[in-house]
Amino acid sequence: MDRRSFLLSISGLAFSQLLVGCGNNKQTKFNVQLLKGSIPSQVVDKFRQGLQQQAQLKFAPVDQLQNLYKQLQNWQEPPKTTNKQAWTNWTKWIPFINPQTKAVVDLVTLGDYWLKAAIEQKLIQPLEEAEVKQLKSWSTLDEKWRQLVTRNDQGYVAPQGKVWAAPYRWGSTVIVYNRDKFKELGWMPQDWSDLWREGLRSRISLLDNPREVIGLVLKKLGKSYNIENLDTVPNLEKELQTLNQQVKLYSSNTYLEPLIIGDTWLAVGWSSDILPLLARYPHLGIVVPQSGTAIWADLWVRPTKANKSDISSKWIDFCWQPEIAKQITLQTRTNSPIFPEISAADLQEPIRSLLQANRQVFHKSEFLLALPTSTAKQYESLFTKIKTS
Repeated sequence: MDRRSFLLSISGLAFSQLLVGCGNNKQTKFNVQLLKGSIPSQVVDKFRQGLQQQAQLKFAPVDQLQNLYKQLQNWQEPPKTTNKQAWTNWTKWIPFINPQTKAVVDLVTLGDYWLKAAIEQKLIQPLEEAEVKQLKSWSTLDEKWRQLVTRNDQGYVAPQGKVWAAPYRWGSTVIVYNRDKFKELGWMPQDWSDLWREGLRSRISLLDNPREVIGLVLKKLGKSYNIENLDTVPNLEKELQTLNQQVKLYSSNTYLEPLIIGDTWLAVGWSSDILPLLARYPHLGIVVPQSGTAIWADLWVRPTKANKSDISSKWIDFCWQPEIAKQITLQTRTNSPIFPEISAADLQEPIRSLLQANRQVFHKSEFLLALPTSTAKQYESLFTKIKTS
């Protein structure tokens, strides 16, 4: 899945590297590679100020989650002979630009979609049991978060497994629509079932993603996004065919442009793409489907070859402090796993309601878990059939 491979730029660590604290080689070093824009620079600075020990902190932002995953794979590969002329002097010192770098960092951002593969390929190591117990906010996290990151050595969710990651922000698949057009229709969308209503034929943009599209139909039918045998769902193909008649465009990177210019009236997309646009286009409305939706998370993971660092635990806990979580939420326009309180003074509607997160809808929502290869092919085959029918 290519969630946020096409991210719109948002505020945060907008420079190539942030190096905080200077000193000699005896200082503790803490290096992080993170998704660009996912942590405000002020948060890093505040963390440094609160440390009781002197440390050299380096946070290197990377544009795409997929590149961070590839970096984890690169650290596991055996050293390769490189042509020194292939890289200029300035690029060889930037870890995430030079694919041959072996300077393993302490923590890396990883999207939940890649978690199973990272565990299975031994790209990351679990947090130690004693370390997890020291995380002050771990026990206060919603059970959904603890389940997401507790897995066996094959990467599948397992109640008795190990803790492989720590979530620090999340978002969801949402419905965004043109308020003016829907005023003409006399109603506003609230749930997935509204996509089938009259008046929307060839007026909808959907993600070009079988898990997302088939998943929203499954949710409309009261089923799970993660069903492993689609043949057991009555009327699934018929519902998909009817929905396809409503769709003008399938795209994972240009689904918003037709909505903005009025070619479509409604789109289904990722909150991280949509929220930054709302202030610029006030005629757009946004809603999280009431029957539940797909949710994604950005996680902190530790590369396999990284050494355990006490600062890593402090940083994870720091991101879960209410005021820090609130700052991350407000500045990156994403939700926090600890659900900080956001007032009308902090943020205007409709963004505030979305980031406040309705707990009932959240509990009806699901992560897109990795499916067996045969099941994944079933989703892709059915999706292709519907689009070409």
